Amino acid sequence: MASIFSKIISGELPAHIVAENDQFLAFLDIMPLQKGHVLVIPKTEVDFIFDIEDDVLAEMMVFAKKVANKIKKVIPCKRIGVAVIGLEVPHAHIHLIPINAMNDMNFANEKLTLSSEELAQIAQSISKV
Repeated sequence: MASIFSKIISGELPAHIVAENDQFLAFLDIMPLQKGHVLVIPKTEVDFIFDIEDDVLAEMMVFAKKVANKIKKVIPCKRIGVAVIGLEVPHAHIHLIPINAMNDMNFANEKLTLSSEELAQIAQSISKV
């Protein structure tokens, strides 16, 4: 069965995309910890990030780095935190989260509720960089 992320890749489900190439997709988390919280995924469905072939994983990290630099230019923050949790969706993904303090990346924190319009504006701002 296709993961929710595979359905986003295929266009079956909408997403606020900030970057894309032939191998990877980056889009806003709809239940973000912080404004500008982005998920980076491979277009090939792989459950566990460390099951991704080494060369593809390296390319995914370089892609994530480019996306993180874009986020940092748009969202005021000290750093872009990186997390790989891997339990929420059975499709490998990297969280890129703008942070100003250590607790900003605590996944036990209450998630933000942003309107579709606000998410669209954030995605457009990041993708234009």
